[in-house]
Amino acid sequence: MQTTVPKPRASRWRVALASAGLAVALGSGLLLTIPQHSVQAQQRTDMSRAPLSFADIVERVKPAVVSIQVSSGGPKVARAPSTPRGTPPPRGDDRQGRGGDTFPNLPDDHPLNEFFRNMPRGGPSRPMQAQGSGFVISPDGFLVTNNHVIDGATKVQVIFDQNNKYEADLIGTDQRTDLALLKIKAPAGKTFPFVKLSDGSPRVGDWVIAVGNPFGLGGTVTAGIVSAHGRDIGSGPYDYMQIDAAVNKGNSGGPTFNLDGEVVGVNTAIYSPSGGSIGIAFAIPAKTATEVINQLKTSGSVKRGWLGVRIQSLDDDMAASLGLSEAKGALVNEVTMPGPAAEAGMKNGDTILSVNGVKIADSRDLARQIANFTPGTKVDVKVLRGQREQVIGVKLGTLPTAQELAKAGPPGRPAQPTELEQLGMTVAPVTGPEREGVVITDIDNNSDASTKGIRVGDVILEIGGTAVSNADEVADAIREAGRLNRRALLLRIKSGNDTPRFVAIQLRSAAPGQR
Repeated sequence: MQTTVPKPRASRWRVALASAGLAVALGSGLLLTIPQHSVQAQQRTDMSRAPLSFADIVERVKPAVVSIQVSSGGPKVARAPSTPRGTPPPRGDDRQGRGGDTFPNLPDDHPLNEFFRNMPRGGPSRPMQAQGSGFVISPDGFLVTNNHVIDGATKVQVIFDQNNKYEADLIGTDQRTDLALLKIKAPAGKTFPFVKLSDGSPRVGDWVIAVGNPFGLGGTVTAGIVSAHGRDIGSGPYDYMQIDAAVNKGNSGGPTFNLDGEVVGVNTAIYSPSGGSIGIAFAIPAKTATEVINQLKTSGSVKRGWLGVRIQSLDDDMAASLGLSEAKGALVNEVTMPGPAAEAGMKNGDTILSVNGVKIADSRDLARQIANFTPGTKVDVKVLRGQREQVIGVKLGTLPTAQELAKAGPPGRPAQPTELEQLGMTVAPVTGPEREGVVITDIDNNSDASTKGIRVGDVILEIGGTAVSNADEVADAIREAGRLNRRALLLRIKSGNDTPRFVAIQLRSAAPGQR
């Protein structure tokens, strides 16, 4: 499963990937004691859907859930043979292990000596084993799991609950949703138990059951509820369902069922400071999984619409600088050249408000909506440009597998700086091969610009959608903001070779001409 490792005292996403050689320490069991005098709710809800036991449901669905064992060749490291206990560690130059591994100069009786002797070292690579979960979705043996479970695999083996083993072929993968579709190799006419992906979406608070292969234990069942919908786990524009059923390493790709025995989610990630379950797990919703699986079954890949813009969400200051009443929409940082948006006449600084009449909430919402269209679809994109809304017809392209990064060289040296009190900075014209914008030569650390990450050496390309090349044009933009009673200015900033971005800067006081 995917995991994001946080900095100290921050959130952590831990990918629950199971690998060969994983040691599991089983501690003493825990006994849950129910108080004799439990508190009763004043209003009883209909509990007919909450079974006294999940056994009947599990008996129905468990045969379709499989453990997945993956072999992959060419890992970067292989575990070296253990050094016999009591053998002194190598000394001096002998501490260089195979492949140039260096070991700390620890005393012979140091408790970490054995750890360093047994750690992975360089040397010839060997095939590695990994484990995950999956589930069969058709009687002819089509099987769903996570992409990261089988990524780089040279051999995939699926194991049913009765220990029946089969090899499987890869049909297709989709990295953006972390889904993969496999087909079990079996004799002609062989059929398999299977489960159905749900057409609906569970409500927050509904019971769910997770079945999978945690820590290689196979056929493990846990239960909980749907904790939330629409979670952003930093993995593209798609939302995830949060559940509190125990999900651990090896549950990746396994199903989450509702009480009808239908799959409502594909377990993908957990939130954990330790790597173990703390009751926060994330699953790809069945609706998303169904759309992806249908394309993988048909063509082996997923084709998504592509607009060809780099975008960012609006904050309150940006909305104010654009004259919008609320921070809704997506701001175009850069139009990709060439690309569908560029061909249609879209420009840097356009604010995308809706697509085919459907309002855009933020940049993730836009990315999700565009991706749902098939390439070649003609869409009407409503944008705010300057003070006027307009609709631009765009024929969508195909989302590239890898997008080109923006080029752009560093700005030249500044000359004749001019101070701009309203923005709390000093700027000068850019000199050099790319004479575009004004370079920031000094900035007040107490200014809003400094607070929002703008630094000396950054280049201001545009203000309020208008290109600037000298301090006078910056001053004109400040006066125009005053005339329009704006409390902030929208700057298009370029830092080094990074993609330009938009930043809304609050003006320090009433701009010239505003009084």
